[in-house]
Amino acid sequence: MELFKIKKDIPFMKHALVFNAISFITFALAVFFLFSRGLHLSVEFTGGTLMEVSYSQPADLQKVRGTVSTLGFSEVQVQNFGSARDVMIRLPAQKGVSSAQQSDKVLAALKADSPDVTLRRTEFVGPQVGDELAEDGLKALGFVVLGIMIYLAVRFEWKFAVSAIIANLHDVIIILGFFAFFQWEFSLAVLAAVLAVLGYSVNESVVIFDRIRENFRRYRKMNTVEIIDNAITSTISRTIITHGSTQIMVLSMLLFGGETLHYFAMALTIGILFGIYSSVFVAAAIAMWLGIQREDLIKPLKKDNDPGDENSGAVV
Repeated sequence: MELFKIKKDIPFMKHALVFNAISFITFALAVFFLFSRGLHLSVEFTGGTLMEVSYSQPADLQKVRGTVSTLGFSEVQVQNFGSARDVMIRLPAQKGVSSAQQSDKVLAALKADSPDVTLRRTEFVGPQVGDELAEDGLKALGFVVLGIMIYLAVRFEWKFAVSAIIANLHDVIIILGFFAFFQWEFSLAVLAAVLAVLGYSVNESVVIFDRIRENFRRYRKMNTVEIIDNAITSTISRTIITHGSTQIMVLSMLLFGGETLHYFAMALTIGILFGIYSSVFVAAAIAMWLGIQREDLIKPLKKDNDPGDENSGAVV
């Protein structure tokens, strides 16, 4: 299905150097903010108090969040679990205040607003658990990157694998740079969104790479730049339909999903936007500069009737 059909190829690679310079500057700024400001890690990573409370009626999460915030907690996670009457509250650790003191203080404030609230359980999440989660998250990211590189190298060619993984890491670092610059809370949900963006972004790169390989077989008079421009142009309609529908869904989560889904949806929104950009102006351009050519994807075959003849080669 195509929303529109472009008859003349758009010269994307003509402007590849300019757009990649913009990408490099954005990437460098993201790295700078990551090192200078760092990520604002959530309770899962830094440790804190976890409370589960129950109401006799469906809980008003906005009211609960406001009540807890008035106690001086800067970052509080409030969400339902199990049912609309059960609420989970994550409190950041405070110096000189024990987990029991935190939970007693919060429970007293909640009871003042709603006497029917009851404490189901409370526990302390230590920083050691947070360190393990951070380490496991980095391992997961590493395994995803390694798997993508192996897949692309086997299915296409190592130049495509290198260009795609550079483009994907470009998206991930920029997402982390946004979270470092604005000091948005980085939680396990955001980490899941980052991993999802890796898979989502490589999908667009694979579509373009597959069309490039197909064009090398179909158009023998085109050079590499013309082949890449044609591949990107011919997949524009598919890109708009796919990414447009996905972005509408993610934006709905961002606008109407509430506090619980806000940063998860924000990470996906940034990742999808930069994923489209990187697939066209980063992955394809790097593959071009690495010298991708027809011979890399379509190996010449010798004639069956004279396998030893050096001058014989099957026309592909």
